[in-house]
Amino acid sequence: MARINPLPKEAVSPSLQEAFDKHTKSYKAGITNMKATLAHSQLSFEVYMQWYALYEKVKQITGERTAALFAWSVSVACNCPLCSTYFRKIIAESGDDPESLQLNEYEQSLIEFGSAISQHKGCIANHVYNNVAGHHTTEEMVVLIAFAGQMIATNIFNNVTETEIDDYLIPFLPARYFV
Repeated sequence: MARINPLPKEAVSPSLQEAFDKHTKSYKAGITNMKATLAHSQLSFEVYMQWYALYEKVKQITGERTAALFAWSVSVACNCPLCSTYFRKIIAESGDDPESLQLNEYEQSLIEFGSAISQHKGCIANHVYNNVAGHHTTEEMVVLIAFAGQMIATNIFNNVTETEIDDYLIPFLPARYFV
């Protein structure tokens, strides 16, 4: 059970509704349990929704599949059921089997990079950093690192609030959640 329940629709102020409308129109995304929980503070909602702009940039840099794999690796390493399931859904719907991913060398290095950032609070080994940095400009590395940080913040928010997994994600939960 969530520690903080999503803000009920009837409690949404006109300015928050405007922020919701802008978000859903800009990113063709619904208001999920996490977003409705963040909505208890409009500023928090607006700050966290900047994640979408960074994710779009990561997709431009790495490609859509690899961006999802990167976000998934950060979320799995953060032990965030909500976010890891969200990206598991994207991975599965793109035709990949999340249980047996076929990765090229670059994708593997980016997954290791994302996992290491999350697991080691950013204190990662030089070879892990260099394996990814060799493929990117300084600006691109800043975007990847900033996105990983924003992803970790999202994971932490969901873990602390124990945000309930949205119904549309339930079919994508890994088997370990049903044991």
